Amino acid sequence: MSKYVLPVSFFGTVFGCAALLKNYASGGSCPSKASIPEKTVVITGANTGIGKETARELAKRGGRIIMGCRDMGKCEAAAREIRGQTLNPHVYAQQIDLASIRSIRSFAERVNREEKRVDILINNAGVMRCPPGKTEDGFDMQFGVNHLGHFLLTNLLLDKLKSSAPSRVINLSSLVHMVGEIDFGDLNWDRKKFDTKKAYCQSKLANILFTRELARRLEGTGVTVNALHPGVVATDLGRHTGLHQSQFSSTILGPLFYLLVKSPELGAQPSVYLSVAEELEGVSGRYYDVMTEKEPAPQALDDEVAAKLWDVSARLVGLDATADVAIATPTPPESKPTAETVTVTAVPVVASTVLPQNQKAEPVL
Repeated sequence: MSKYVLPVSFFGTVFGCAALLKNYASGGSCPSKASIPEKTVVITGANTGIGKETARELAKRGGRIIMGCRDMGKCEAAAREIRGQTLNPHVYAQQIDLASIRSIRSFAERVNREEKRVDILINNAGVMRCPPGKTEDGFDMQFGVNHLGHFLLTNLLLDKLKSSAPSRVINLSSLVHMVGEIDFGDLNWDRKKFDTKKAYCQSKLANILFTRELARRLEGTGVTVNALHPGVVATDLGRHTGLHQSQFSSTILGPLFYLLVKSPELGAQPSVYLSVAEELEGVSGRYYDVMTEKEPAPQALDDEVAAKLWDVSARLVGLDATADVAIATPTPPESKPTAETVTVTAVPVVASTVLPQNQKAEPVL
């Protein structure tokens, strides 16, 4: 038996050091110990991964947590778990499908009607590199869920956020925004060949452009908005990536990958930090790589593109915009797309969402 002691001790030490190094390199835990009693937090995609751990941590700090999820069964189970572990009874599950304008409006209406305040909005949910598909309203799935869904939700909750000021909005983006491009001629991939990587990068760039334009519009209101890249986190979000597309990748490379990436608990720390850190009071329009402020890619700093994206997004989801913008409108799969100046007077509504049951809105990496 003694001959195995040295090898076991060696590998145990190596793995232990690797875990400590990973935690250090990943940014560690939120340094702020601030509690948030009597504050209301709305988190999308909160039944799993980063969103669930963010909800758990903010519940520990005394917040009233509204968990917005598509799958109510999983959301209610997660809410019960968090209530039991934190002994915070004020953790609630609410239904929202970010692939449906109708669902987003219904969720926002409930929050505005039932909640006295909204102090923190965390736009956390998302999909990543999924197969070609459209939302209920005809938008590219990644652009629709990752950007348009949160764009609409935030705008619908703005009055509540303003009346609760000082309040905060946190948008989860990704480091891949650096290679993103906004194609105003074909935002929804109706004309060109679909590229799931480029579609994802476009949506993550849109998150930061939205953050900066919203911050400009909210100056002087007491509402701040910032974007973050949470790091590379071990969640189900990457199930459509190459790592999960073959048995070799899943069985051989998978364990090595998960040894190097952050746990959901650590992945939630940047969201918690931007939500509670005292030193960020009044800080707005910034981009954080984990918990360090950094300058985003040059294309994310283009104010003209940010303003144009706002106008385009507002028209697509049925909100007022500030100027007419010529764009390609989303069309049904069998119709030919047409470019026209969009003036949205009503939100299109269809019977059901096209987001498959096995494809859920999850934390963005």
